[in-house]
Amino acid sequence: MNTQDTPVILITGAARRVGAEIARTLHAGGASVVLHYRSSAGEADALAAGFNGLRADSAWAVQADLKEDGAPEGLIDAILTRQGRLDGVVNNASSFFPTPLGTIDAAAWTDLIGSNLKGPLFLSQAAAPALRAAHGAIVNIVDIHAERPLRHYPLYCAAKAGLLGLTRALALELAPEVRVNGVSPGAIEWPEDGQFPPAEREAIISHTLLGRPGSPADIARTVRFLMFDAPYITGQILAVDGGRSAHL
Repeated sequence: MNTQDTPVILITGAARRVGAEIARTLHAGGASVVLHYRSSAGEADALAAGFNGLRADSAWAVQADLKEDGAPEGLIDAILTRQGRLDGVVNNASSFFPTPLGTIDAAAWTDLIGSNLKGPLFLSQAAAPALRAAHGAIVNIVDIHAERPLRHYPLYCAAKAGLLGLTRALALELAPEVRVNGVSPGAIEWPEDGQFPPAEREAIISHTLLGRPGSPADIARTVRFLMFDAPYITGQILAVDGGRSAHL
């Protein structure tokens, strides 16, 4: 692939976990990747260095808190200044924690709505002119609980429901030049802070048709498909959940 034909794709929340696997998969598919992170600088820089060792100048790590006013626009400006183009955006960055009714406060609202809805909206808006010029694509990482709420997580579920609606609305707004789709994960990676104890994990897996958790690679392969190999798909939300949402 010639450098001038190499697509540039931004992945938010790319330093760790699912975001890092998406970055690996898109990079292996020939893209240059912009690795956004909020606080995981060491991991983002190490991931970028590894990519650049495989293919020179093919990765760049950049910090931003996308829920802050002006941060999405600043990130897109920095990418276009450095790269000269932007062909795809993967809105993966997300906060996730419980907010039982009666405990929701302004800080939780700012964090969950900011990371899961406000950031993707303003980032996509800022990227839209470049994506139109490139006939590019947006892939939003939604959640099966956007449509089937998870008890004690009403604010997170509402934020992801907003992102689901935004995905379809952006597909309408940006057509025909830009395709916009979403991926809704099920049980892929458990939170690292113990939010789901073993008994809850077992109950979730027992209610999953395939009887097992998925992996970050399952999400990454689906993102790659929607980004590179789905020229006639837009406005769709694809559940990657082992069949769990089929009978929730």
